[in-house]
Amino acid sequence: MSTSLSDATIPFDAAVLERWLTSHVDGFAGPLKISRFKVGQSNPSYLLDTPSSRYVMRTKPAPAAKLLPSAHAIDREFRVQSALFGSDVPVAKMYRLCEDESIIGRAFYIMDFVEGRIFWEQSLPGVPAEERHAIYVELNRVIAALHGLDVAALGLGDYGKAGNYFVRQVDRWTRQYRACELQRIDAMERLIEWLPANIPSEETPQVSLVHGDYRIDNVIFHPTEPRILAVIDWELSTLGHPLADFAYHLMSWHMPQGALRGLRDLDLAALGIPDEATYIAMYRERTGAAEADWNYFLAYNVFRLAAIVQGIAKRASEGIASNSTGNEHAQYVEPLAELAWSFARKLPFDKGSTAHVRHV
Repeated sequence: MSTSLSDATIPFDAAVLERWLTSHVDGFAGPLKISRFKVGQSNPSYLLDTPSSRYVMRTKPAPAAKLLPSAHAIDREFRVQSALFGSDVPVAKMYRLCEDESIIGRAFYIMDFVEGRIFWEQSLPGVPAEERHAIYVELNRVIAALHGLDVAALGLGDYGKAGNYFVRQVDRWTRQYRACELQRIDAMERLIEWLPANIPSEETPQVSLVHGDYRIDNVIFHPTEPRILAVIDWELSTLGHPLADFAYHLMSWHMPQGALRGLRDLDLAALGIPDEATYIAMYRERTGAAEADWNYFLAYNVFRLAAIVQGIAKRASEGIASNSTGNEHAQYVEPLAELAWSFARKLPFDKGSTAHVRHV
């Protein structure tokens, strides 16, 4: 895991936490040194160092934060990773969930520190072309494995609601966007009308465990091998549509370079990175997924990302963002909304909303 750490003051009593760890985590022995990871906009994470072991503590935001509905559910993160440990989807070992807020002032859980590489840019600068290709093949393998898991056998059959996935998700992200709205964005208004009116029909709804935020900087690679050691940041995981989850991952191919760290307009062949069509074919071969029109899935996911980014910007405006980059996010909401709308406009429009007609 990345060790980009902050020297910020720890906002809780380290001695109280150390006593709790000694009593509740097998094998824990102090003295304890605590550092906060700089990265992360949602649930603050801390590196816990002892003479013999290293752990990660992931917490809810500060009690003063105004939490959005269903956000920051670290109990769910703990549950899903506990269930996945030892499966074909690599995760860190979970130790203990603490929902007693008297310990550090908020709920938290403890997991293993996984030593490895986190790549922050999709284009993998400085990595040889052959390894870039192998890294993307591994990313594809793991998300395909995730969508092939037997959730009932893992004890996760009740981890999300069955059916009406897009209805529930579009409603959720619309509500969360409205709760964080800083200004009117026309493309978001169009999408809020268009998305629920154009949900793809399915004879047999597809349901799998979905990560919800599967991207290259949410996995930890082996220090020297193109092999994933742990998938991290499961806050948005649920039972849902596997193609929607995969399409979120596909957004990288449509995002520009720079702050959004995408692959658009790059010479992927020269870099050794599969193009989007090849990457989709890999996934379909592994999962048996049917051919699909990805435009709705992409429109939904970029809309959802815009709502998430709006939430980060809102927290920053209130001084409660998890790191100092939150204020920069407001500028990305409208471009993301416009990108989402560009996917929506590629689909036939025949389901009753007037949004497409008004704005073409």
